[in-house]
Amino acid sequence: MKKQKRDMQERAFQRGYRAGVERRSKDLAPVGPSHASWMSGWREGRADHWDGYTGVSGIHKIAV
Repeated sequence: MKKQKRDMQERAFQRGYRAGVERRSKDLAPVGPSHASWMSGWREGRADHWDGYTGVSGIHKIAV
């Protein structure tokens, strides 16, 4: 099994980060144990969006 599938908190953070950068609503946050990780990723993504880290300039933040 890939590490990506094992670490659910990191996966929730990355999805929240992408949602924040893409200016999606925080109402899309999942309910359950991964909610806090998703929200912290969303907050960081929104901050990066406001600071101008979008498109090519923000690609270094997104994990592959």
